[in-house]
Amino acid sequence: MAKVPGLEPVKSRLHQALTQEMATVLYRCFLLDRLEALATLPGIDALAAFTPPTGRARMVALAPEGFRLVAQQGRDLGERLSNLLAGLLASGHPGAMAIDSDSPTLPMAHVREAAEVLARGAADLVLGPSDDGGYYLVGLRRGAPGLFEGIPWSTDRVLPLTIEKAGRLGLRTHLLPEWFDVDTEADLRRLHAALLAGEGPRRTRRCLEAIYG
Repeated sequence: MAKVPGLEPVKSRLHQALTQEMATVLYRCFLLDRLEALATLPGIDALAAFTPPTGRARMVALAPEGFRLVAQQGRDLGERLSNLLAGLLASGHPGAMAIDSDSPTLPMAHVREAAEVLARGAADLVLGPSDDGGYYLVGLRRGAPGLFEGIPWSTDRVLPLTIEKAGRLGLRTHLLPEWFDVDTEADLRRLHAALLAGEGPRRTRRCLEAIYG
């Protein structure tokens, strides 16, 4: 799930710490590193679901070879997630996942685990919890109408309410290890510290070196 860099403001909660232009550059690094990492995973049909739909040409230029592109459809995030996952399942995929583009250090092992759980039929719903109360990944093995309706996106209630609704819908849920995404200046400094302490995605690393020196 991605916004097309340069067409609309991105990472707005970082604009107090970064200029809008720098926030866009940073997000572009996040996105390119994420697409590159996903392209290395075997057995997964990778695609980039982008918004706004008018950004297709830009996404064609950004996406690695072999990535399919699909424009997100819906009035809000819940509707866009529902439409995307339902469409993939209806086209014959045994499972479908949506992953954010705001957690650049996310281990691909967590994505592989999600794919394996869905492929085995060990759960109907897979969630990758973010430590801010949301999730970095959501995957479904079967349709779940209404799962994403009424969710207060960008709040700490996203994950618990989704789990609660899944229970009411009779979905077996599997939780992945917790990770963090980058929305605020504190998150950005946490990311910088993590990259200083070890290896990390190359574009994001260079971008943070330019920001923090």
